[in-house]
Amino acid sequence: MSKKVEITINGVAYPCRQTMGAMLRFKQETGKEVTEIDPGSFSDLCTYLWCCVKSASKADGLEFNLSLMDFADNVTPEDATEWAEANKEQSGDGTIENSETPEEKKT
Repeated sequence: MSKKVEITINGVAYPCRQTMGAMLRFKQETGKEVTEIDPGSFSDLCTYLWCCVKSASKADGLEFNLSLMDFADNVTPEDATEWAEANKEQSGDGTIENSETPEEKKT
């Protein structure tokens, strides 16, 4: 069971988890796949964090209307680092694992 990660902004706790929707949002926002995230880039990390909160909130039926810039104004580097560390614990190394292709699963 994965640890429930939340981020609190203006007194409201929002869910924050990696979803397919978050990965698609990141691609729409940046033009990059999540597998291309530069681990040293706070811009990439903040953008993906926003995408994860936006997607998880939508999935949970929680209203989340902060723009990326408004979100960034309310998140500290420590918040982003804490989230990244929680995701490392969940995946073992902090990377998004590539799953097998349908062809590989058939063999």
